[in-house]
Amino acid sequence: MITVSTLHKMKATGDKIAMLTCYDATFAAAMDAAGVDMLLIGDSLGMAVQGHTSTLPVTLDDMCYHTACVARGVKNAMIVADFPFGVAQQSKEQAYQAACRLMAAGAAMVKAEGGEFMAETTAFLEQRGIPVCAHIGLTPQWVNAFGGYKVQGKTEDAAAQLIKDAKAHDNAGASIVLMECVPADLARQITQSVHCPTIGIGAGKDCDGQVLVMHDMLWVTDSKKARFVKNFMAGKDNIQAAFADYVQSVKNGTFPAQEHWF
Repeated sequence: MITVSTLHKMKATGDKIAMLTCYDATFAAAMDAAGVDMLLIGDSLGMAVQGHTSTLPVTLDDMCYHTACVARGVKNAMIVADFPFGVAQQSKEQAYQAACRLMAAGAAMVKAEGGEFMAETTAFLEQRGIPVCAHIGLTPQWVNAFGGYKVQGKTEDAAAQLIKDAKAHDNAGASIVLMECVPADLARQITQSVHCPTIGIGAGKDCDGQVLVMHDMLWVTDSKKARFVKNFMAGKDNIQAAFADYVQSVKNGTFPAQEHWF
């Protein structure tokens, strides 16, 4: 079974961490068998599964339901569950209550979007035995504030803030830091400056691990794909082979390639 200790050992030894989103038991079992290290029940289910145009309508009940489904299909991978929009940001006490529900449903870690201002919540949860994945950079729950899905940290001030965000969560005890749509050079600098493992999506090859949305890497949606997405179904006879190729590509460093980062 993959644990927080396993992830930190992987960072120390340079063994890349392979992570995918997952929303049900069948795909969970297939990913687990393919050697995916971490399964993320992302609020991306709002768009990938429920047909919404953003992640914002997803509820805590939705997250608990899908977390329980995934947990029934897993033997080895670590299960990470997202806080839905507005749940973790109101207060650290509310975040704790929600995290307890997600952990009871089968999660081994919770993921919270937000930078330095969320570090107090990270510390509050970690001190109470709840591992936290701190999500910085492009945080989709802030899509309206950002004015769309845009690369973050492009200016000197924005880059400095992202470094502060990562270090604040790291100092608060975050188990991992996930960076989305961050320039590769900045992501490398952050990865080298924090103790905890980093996971990237559109953040270059030097993060300690990678994550993609399952529906994107299987190329099953008609929507325009982000730059960081690769079609792992190309040339494959079955989905299991696509998952295995993803794991191998992350582990051997061939994914992401230069065309996948900013």
